[in-house]
Amino acid sequence: MWTTTTGLSGRPLRLSITITAVVGFSLFGYNQGMMAGLLNGKEFVNNFPILKMPESPTASEKHYIDVIRGAVTSCYELGCFFGALFSMFFGDRLGRTRLIFAGASILIVGALLTTVCFTGKWEVGQFVIGRVISGIGNGMNTATIPVWQSECSGAHNRGFLVCFEGAMIAGGTFIAYWVVFGLSHAADSVQWRFPIALQIFFAVIVAAGAMMLPDSPSWFVNNGRDKEACEVLAKLNNTTPDSDKVLHDFNFLKMDVESSKNVQSSWKTVFTFGKTQEFQRLLIGCSGQFFQQFTGCNAAIYYSTLLFQENLNMGEYLSMIMGGVFATVYVIATIPSFFMIEKVGRRNLYLIGFLGQGLSFVITFACLIKQNEENAKGAAVGIFLFITFFAFTLLPLPWIYPPEINPLRTRTVGAAASTCTNWICNFAVVMFTPLFAGQSPWGVYLFFALFNFLGLIFGFFFYVETAGRELEEVDIIYAKAHVDGKMPFRVAHELPKLSFEQIVEYSRELGLDTNDHAVPEKNELGLSSDSGNEIEEVQEKK
Repeated sequence: MWTTTTGLSGRPLRLSITITAVVGFSLFGYNQGMMAGLLNGKEFVNNFPILKMPESPTASEKHYIDVIRGAVTSCYELGCFFGALFSMFFGDRLGRTRLIFAGASILIVGALLTTVCFTGKWEVGQFVIGRVISGIGNGMNTATIPVWQSECSGAHNRGFLVCFEGAMIAGGTFIAYWVVFGLSHAADSVQWRFPIALQIFFAVIVAAGAMMLPDSPSWFVNNGRDKEACEVLAKLNNTTPDSDKVLHDFNFLKMDVESSKNVQSSWKTVFTFGKTQEFQRLLIGCSGQFFQQFTGCNAAIYYSTLLFQENLNMGEYLSMIMGGVFATVYVIATIPSFFMIEKVGRRNLYLIGFLGQGLSFVITFACLIKQNEENAKGAAVGIFLFITFFAFTLLPLPWIYPPEINPLRTRTVGAAASTCTNWICNFAVVMFTPLFAGQSPWGVYLFFALFNFLGLIFGFFFYVETAGRELEEVDIIYAKAHVDGKMPFRVAHELPKLSFEQIVEYSRELGLDTNDHAVPEKNELGLSSDSGNEIEEVQEKK
């Protein structure tokens, strides 16, 4: 752990980090798809009879079953919330890879408990405890992996790589739906035990990757370990620690740390306000996760088969097939995001997503106001349109944005806070959706449509474009907006891409540096362009 690269460097090393990251995020989507299929599985509801809906339920019976279904499904999100909360307070101390390894290990324990729970002996309680423990591990990973990936990536492909993580959420959902569907005719509990146990395979890959790959250069610099930072930068760029490329990248990181070394990285820092606008930026990062949930994504994903069967009056088998088709469309629709995330930009994709999702749910709720066979088809079209827009916009964006929008000194806190926002809102939506849909099949979609349009207004005024920019440039955008009295999104639009020298100059003009940045030169690090000597730590040289 720490600086180990398992003998890899350059592209193979970056590819290994990406694989570990995307497999970690696939576990998030896998759980969504798994529960969506299991809630309709015959063996699952036979083994957990409290979840089985009677053939002709009374209103009180239906309400009770909806509450239990919501609780059993959403308890995972509560675990994820506490896992992300742990990352918020201990992430900077433990490091990115250590936290990811711990998260994957905890997830394995939870998956084992859920897989082997004994039916007929407090089976729902065992199942819930296992899901909560798995959620804690997944929450730790989802709060940490985007930060690790962003800090190990360059500005030119940072969005693409983190976008790939988001797309793997859809990939995990796709795998889970079809695994559950393939086992739907199994005659015993393997129908639900095997899909749950399959999570362990993915978690082992994540744990192994975290053990065999290095922590991020930003984390090393932020913790005063400059030598290790340069070693990892050299490996990532397939060069030597004394190269100009490594020194250039190291100076960027060191400048950010030195400019804030008199400010403690804590919740106190978050509430400093002023030119650096930490609190505003934290809220903006959290808002993406809030709107991702309250615009209806998990209402559609977790309960797709139930919505097709109960709200759209499809048969049990057809609803499961439609759920699989839904998952397939979901994963295919992520492909445009790979090409659009850098060219179209984060801000524009947010706005496209809010508008497209809102209009899609308008179609769905309008068709469900008067339910008949033809209108049900129209409602299904609206749901499929929604997941298409969601897949290439609001699926990856809330995971990319917080590590980019928050400054280094509050990046871990900001990313973890946004992930906590995701999970607590996720819990709320997953819990109330079956109850809301049971009371008003069309009202639930009107509710989500209105939140999409609210997100469109909020995003237009508060989301700043970060595509193609170094993370340090975002500090300048907010400081310049504060000094000039402008909205940050306007400053980002007007400010051209900056070179390293321009970033240093702007930072000094805006008063962002506390010690003239104290950017170290090669001789301070014991480096020279023609020397292969090991880096000496800054503190030893001074």
